Amino acid sequence: MISGGGTGGHIYPAIAIANAWKEEFPDSEILFVGALGKMEMQKVPEAGYRIEGLPVAGLQRSLTLENLKFPFKLLKSLMKAKKMVKEFRPDVVVGVGGYASGPILYAAQSKGIPTLVQEQNSYAGLTNKILAKKAKRICVAYPNMEQFFPLEKIIYTGNPVRKDILELNGKRGKAFEHFGLNEGKITVLVLGGSLGARTLNQAVLKDMKKLDQSGYQVLWQSGKYYFKEMLEKTDAAALNNIHLREFIREMDLAYAAADIIVSRAGALSVSELSIVGKPVIFIPSPNVAEDHQTKNAMAYVSHNAAWLLKDNDAVGKLKLKLDELIADPSIGLALGSNIRSLAKPNAAIAIRKEIEQLVA
Repeated sequence: MISGGGTGGHIYPAIAIANAWKEEFPDSEILFVGALGKMEMQKVPEAGYRIEGLPVAGLQRSLTLENLKFPFKLLKSLMKAKKMVKEFRPDVVVGVGGYASGPILYAAQSKGIPTLVQEQNSYAGLTNKILAKKAKRICVAYPNMEQFFPLEKIIYTGNPVRKDILELNGKRGKAFEHFGLNEGKITVLVLGGSLGARTLNQAVLKDMKKLDQSGYQVLWQSGKYYFKEMLEKTDAAALNNIHLREFIREMDLAYAAADIIVSRAGALSVSELSIVGKPVIFIPSPNVAEDHQTKNAMAYVSHNAAWLLKDNDAVGKLKLKLDELIADPSIGLALGSNIRSLAKPNAAIAIRKEIEQLVA
């Protein structure tokens, strides 16, 4: 049983773990458990796995009617989770974070079923900190996580990533053709996540005419929420070297085309970018719990493996940072080499081996 979700940062590692397990044990039965209405209810079946949903939801930061419903949804989810565990009879339960992890792992732990927690971030979430007390293993993506979890349970595996990202060699020509890019120009890839990041979009928008005339090209994922607005403004400006996309499904090709990458610092993005091994400018989102994106980014910045541009500095300064990086190729080479040295490309297999030990 694999539980959790809410964002791609939880869902894609969970699917990668399932794929690694299924490759080794093809006759195994795997059941995902997610939160009703969240993206895992679509993404997991698309990956070929069965999923059931719980009505659990998180607390809102402001006082809302939804917060008044929270205790009832949690109680209902706990009851449903116990029923799922009883009926499915899992040998092991894996929690990857997100709303659904709590009830399912709690139900499994109360029945003595071994559980494994996978923490993607450098700053552990509250649910995982609670669940870790009775978990048998805690697989982490960053060193020094003993400040959150019992040291004897921690396994430093890294974050599992999609398999196609592990194999970028030979894809560059295909990538330029796919996105309609000019092979003679330096390519900057700007990523704000599937829904989009307002600051990153505003930063590109602010300098788009200068970027268009700079001699390099920008492959820009604006995200679902901002695409229509960005498209209207770029069309009106008649730009030649700004290539706007709502969502990039072929991330392996996007990474293959990129010379420099500008990105938020969610756990999955950071792990993927370390494997890609190209110069990165992180612009962490300040609107996340415990400012964990900044902590994720700083774990790499402190090793001279990436640059950091603060969210409130990005609009108006992004092009300056790009120009500085492009002007001295030796900086980019060092950043790419250093970030690659921190990669954990075999994370999914490492986690699979830990699960094997729990069911042996």
